[in-house]
Amino acid sequence: MTTTEAVSPEVAGAQAGARSAVDLTPANRSSLAWAVADAWLLAKRTLIHTWRVPDVLVFSSVQPVLFVLLFTYVFGGAIDVGPGRHYVDYLMPGVFAQTVVFGAMLTGIGLATDKQNGLLDRFRSLPMSRSALLAGRTLSDLVRNTFILLLMLAVGLAVGFRFHHTTAAAVVGGFAVLLLFSYAFSWISATIGMAVSNPEAAQSGGIIWVFPLVFASSGFAPVSTMPGWLRAFANHQPVSVTIDASRALFQGGPVAGDLIASVAWSVGIIAVFGPLAVRTYRRSTSK
Repeated sequence: MTTTEAVSPEVAGAQAGARSAVDLTPANRSSLAWAVADAWLLAKRTLIHTWRVPDVLVFSSVQPVLFVLLFTYVFGGAIDVGPGRHYVDYLMPGVFAQTVVFGAMLTGIGLATDKQNGLLDRFRSLPMSRSALLAGRTLSDLVRNTFILLLMLAVGLAVGFRFHHTTAAAVVGGFAVLLLFSYAFSWISATIGMAVSNPEAAQSGGIIWVFPLVFASSGFAPVSTMPGWLRAFANHQPVSVTIDASRALFQGGPVAGDLIASVAWSVGIIAVFGPLAVRTYRRSTSK
């Protein structure tokens, strides 16, 4: 016969909390489940912060809207994209790509800000996956870029953009290609954000590689109008092949080569810069 002692509610609550804490330690979870759970929590933290302080979201949405209006109504009449084609239909895939690439820069800026404020050191003291902070940030920025892409689609439709000779599945595929590319570039930005000392340097470091890729591409004018030496670069760089793949999915036309090249670029970038960003994070927080 056993005897059960009465336990106060306060003690019972403390014991339950202790059991929960033990159950959630890394030793009691698989490494993958641990990393995924931590990444999801940190992604939610960033999204909640974006919702409460929407300034960055607003300003990152205004810039591409201005580009659409500028290129459509100021430069559109001077750029020939071929017989029977409307410039806005040619333009919008380039604007979509520009939007997600510039949006990827915010990953590094946000991480550099957290690093400068000492938040990374606080996270490092917790029993959490080392890669979760970076994965959570890139995932939250992927959600943000999805929202901005939908906003840009609405703006494009308002100024005359239309899908032609395509299917709903192809249109979804076009946006999926753009978002995969956005996620890949977020890892480049994360590496830069972890390597520099402040958000200003992260922004400058992002502009150095983003501007040549975006503007020396097929996004705003046909590559055939460029000088030969620049055309060779523009035809094969990752932003151009992603724009061409999404444009073919939105407007019809041959897509296999550009689609394979875009996905290969995205997967390759993630494979290289994902581990590199994690390594840079470990180095920066161990100093």
